[in-house]
Amino acid sequence: MKSKEEQRLESIREQLATLPTNPGVYQYFDKNNTLIYVGKAKNLKRRVSSYFNKEQTHPKTKVLVSKIVTIKHFIVESEQDALLLENNLIKKYKPRYNVLLKDDKTYPWIVIKNEPFPRIFLTRHLIKNGSQYFGPYANVKMAKNLLGFVKQLYKPRTCALALNSNDIEKGKFNVCLEYHIKNCYGPCIGKQSQEEYAISISEIRDILKGNIGEVIKILKERMQQYASEMKYEAAGEIKEQLDELTRYQSHSTVVNPTITNVDVYSILDDIDTAYVNFLKVVNGAIVQLHTLEIRKQLDETPEELLSLAITEIRQNIPSTSKEIIVPFEPDFQLDGITFHIPQRGEKLNLLKLSEQNAHLYKVEKLKQLKQLDPERHNIKLLESLQKILQLTELPRNIECFDNSNIQGAYPVAAMVRFTDGKPNKSEYRKYNIKTVQGPDDYASMEEVIFRRYKRLSEEGQEFPQLLIVDGGEGQMEIARHVIQDLLNLDIPIAGLAKDRKHRTHEILYGFPPKVVGIKPNDPLFHLMERIQDEVHRFTIFYHRELRSKGSISSVLDNIEGIGTKRKKQLIKKFGSISKIKNASIDELSEIIPSLYIRMYTDILDLRLDYSPDLLEEAWTPTIITAR
Repeated sequence: MKSKEEQRLESIREQLATLPTNPGVYQYFDKNNTLIYVGKAKNLKRRVSSYFNKEQTHPKTKVLVSKIVTIKHFIVESEQDALLLENNLIKKYKPRYNVLLKDDKTYPWIVIKNEPFPRIFLTRHLIKNGSQYFGPYANVKMAKNLLGFVKQLYKPRTCALALNSNDIEKGKFNVCLEYHIKNCYGPCIGKQSQEEYAISISEIRDILKGNIGEVIKILKERMQQYASEMKYEAAGEIKEQLDELTRYQSHSTVVNPTITNVDVYSILDDIDTAYVNFLKVVNGAIVQLHTLEIRKQLDETPEELLSLAITEIRQNIPSTSKEIIVPFEPDFQLDGITFHIPQRGEKLNLLKLSEQNAHLYKVEKLKQLKQLDPERHNIKLLESLQKILQLTELPRNIECFDNSNIQGAYPVAAMVRFTDGKPNKSEYRKYNIKTVQGPDDYASMEEVIFRRYKRLSEEGQEFPQLLIVDGGEGQMEIARHVIQDLLNLDIPIAGLAKDRKHRTHEILYGFPPKVVGIKPNDPLFHLMERIQDEVHRFTIFYHRELRSKGSISSVLDNIEGIGTKRKKQLIKKFGSISKIKNASIDELSEIIPSLYIRMYTDILDLRLDYSPDLLEEAWTPTIITAR
């Protein structure tokens, strides 16, 4: 008697055997006949079989495969058809194991109404009545600014009157306030003819399409004509329009105007989320931009995610561009479309600009998450850090070391621990340097790291998932020597190098150390910066505390006859040990009995010797020359 699992696998093998090799879309159903996954394939048989012919490593993929009972498929003519069908099925059924496209809100459009004197306004509802729609605009502010610019330039009517030539001739309408404040030319009373109004609408249509250069050309010809006819007032109005258009174009242009009509897509792939940014460029100017957030479910590749995003965006934002700029080749082809991967020049700059927009979108999302759910925000940062550094564990505990001294005097070190992205002050540690003479930062770092992790090892306590040293390659090599060579431990090590202004400059990781590409405005960079600032603050605070204590009490405490009261009186009167040394006997006798002044003088002439306790015999400091 076969088990249910054996029966399931046998049924799947039978279904796989009948799959064609054509391009198409496949569907997975569970035992309840619920659609749980939709995918596309160039070769249905090869793609679907790959789920069962190899051991799946991604946990969610394993779960998906274990739940598949029924396989259905659709054959299509091309890869493009497969993409569209896959996208539509995902949006319609929202299968559990498919990526979640976070783009379900309605974005505004700019509409030119289909009427004798067309109105122009923002709307979130598309009505198929012959009106012309431009958009959608993911950036609402951009749409409002564009609409405001058009209204300022051409002053189309804003009233809801059902204007027509017959009623206008009969005088059925009266002007409103907009006419009196010169925001409308008064077509309702015949002050602007339907032909003149139509010309304005045509030019507005070109601006909304991004064809500003064509509008400027037309306006220049019109201005020259008015000037030749000595209609200087009309020519002056055209001149003002030209100036406004030129200013608008200068703010909008980001590349060479010879780049006429291209779409740009970039992707920022995070742990469980991907961000795909889209730029539409016409005549060197960005006329539309949009960022699509994709929640990953399985181990989708960046190529798969980019393909899905391009299909989704082109469905919502129609485009006639024949060239698409991408960071890498997608895993599909579109009819009549050329994918271009730029290596240099203006098109590469466009791609970088798109990547910056994707990054900024991610940063804004993290800021929102920080306000709504600070704990989840910190975990997201740690997940990003784990991915960037390729750590085997989530760095929930991060420890950072720094040391401080003044020309070798009062050498100290400190360690701070961050747990789940927050300071864990109960785990902070202070260290007096015991074996190092003189200002040797490398040897001091070596000593405290050894002492810290030798103790954790002996006591069986948990090690951090990431060790950070406040410094560059030299400090990292010291830490590596202690952790790997002396203690035989496996703790990832990173370094935080500072610039000349003592600010966090770059993050180093690996051996040999390499700069980790985290942007300075990234919340993750801010977290690392905060860790470095905190360990520096804690170290300096302890060093000042120790120095202040030593400067006041190290010598005076050893003099017989000087108690706490007289010590305070001496410091209050003279201000420092050096001034006390130079004081006369008469000055000192005001506070100290003459009996103790000779003893006092002898002691002050001696240098105080500091003899710290030696470390355990197992600890033998070594000197490492940093590369």
